[in-house]
Amino acid sequence: MHSPFSFAARHLSIRTITTTALAGVLLSLSSTAMAEPDQDGQSKWGLGLGVTSSQKVYVNVDSDTKVVPLLLFENKYVHFFGTTLEGKLPSWHLSDTSIVNFRLLGRWDDSGYESNDSWMLEGMDKRKGGLWAGAKIEWLTNLANLNAEWTHDVSGKSKGQRLSLGVDRSLKIGERFTLTPRMGAIWYNDKYVDYYYGVQAHEARSWRPEYHGDSGVSAEFGLQGVYQFNKRHSIMFDARVRSLPSNIKDSPLVDGSTDNRISIGYMYHF
Repeated sequence: MHSPFSFAARHLSIRTITTTALAGVLLSLSSTAMAEPDQDGQSKWGLGLGVTSSQKVYVNVDSDTKVVPLLLFENKYVHFFGTTLEGKLPSWHLSDTSIVNFRLLGRWDDSGYESNDSWMLEGMDKRKGGLWAGAKIEWLTNLANLNAEWTHDVSGKSKGQRLSLGVDRSLKIGERFTLTPRMGAIWYNDKYVDYYYGVQAHEARSWRPEYHGDSGVSAEFGLQGVYQFNKRHSIMFDARVRSLPSNIKDSPLVDGSTDNRISIGYMYHF
């Protein structure tokens, strides 16, 4: 059964953008609470170090833990953090407590695997990550923040598309700690599912049947925390769990119904 998101994705026409400023860092944290633009529009810089641990859902694939550098840059035109570069378009100020922001996106995605990652993947062609681009709209209010984002694989590896809808709310706890729970849904098109979780005819074995996935929707829940010691130093954590649609869970490559990621990091603000 196709998701209602598929109708929107087929009728969505947004000019593809490219970006050359993406750094090869792998920690992807939302930086809303730690990188609000200065009112005078001056540039902001941050440099730090993070650790991220993720568990992919492929059969017998170990969890992956990496230490990565972190770079933050923001001015009135762009915002860069982790693996994501946002180009800022004019905002729509509905009121003092209601603002709609429009963004162009570029993001590096490290999805994929190599055949030696697991016995189940032996004989499979390598699946690669790539550069994704698209657009985002977010509605910021004093009650909660709503966002919608569409991206597609401009590197041409998977020819995939993703459409996500989400809501989050930042809670100030004391003067220095901000906690932000979030939830959302992500639609994946059939090309994305088939590339990362499908088994092509030449890859099929007696113990690994041919499989072609269809589009599907996953649910995501996350929690982020940022503690600011002062204007220069902050630490952060981010935890995320994502359920898998049936078209991914049914793949012979998959052993599990959720994937998860935990990240922690330190940032020095210049």
